Amino acid sequence: MNIKKLIVEFVTVFAIALATTAIVTFLWNVIGHGEITIDWETSFRFAIIFGIILTWAKSREIKEK
Repeated sequence: MNIKKLIVEFVTVFAIALATTAIVTFLWNVIGHGEITIDWETSFRFAIIFGIILTWAKSREIKEK
C-alpha cells in the first residue's frame, strides 16, 4: 500500500470517526445533561486513535494478501 492510499484511508476513517463521535457526544449532552455542547476533545482523540489503528489494520490485511 503506497503512502497516498494510506493517507486517503486515514483521512476517511478520521472524518467518519470525528463526525460519529461528535454526534454521539452532542446527543449524550442534550439527552443526559440538557446542554447543547459537543465534546471536541473526545471527538478528536477518538478520531485520531481509530484513524491510526484502522489504517494500520487495513495495511496489514493488504500486505498479507
